[in-house]
Amino acid sequence: MNANISILTEIPEELYYSIRTYLDEHPTWDQDQVFTTALSLFLGGDRSSQPTSEVAPADRHTRIYLETLYRQPS
Repeated sequence: MNANISILTEIPEELYYSIRTYLDEHPTWDQDQVFTTALSLFLGGDRSSQPTSEVAPADRHTRIYLETLYRQPS
């Protein structure tokens, strides 16, 4: 199942300007790709410290990250 979750949150002004600068420098990316990638990397964590049975969630995050990274602009 492929579900989307909408998030409305306030972020620090410095982070906002960093994201805006990144998007200005990378015109093929959009805000959704940046946030999806950042969350996937954050949630994926360090695989080497996880027992083998817990690698599957990290694999899902990695798949989402890669799909977002290589998604074609609409």
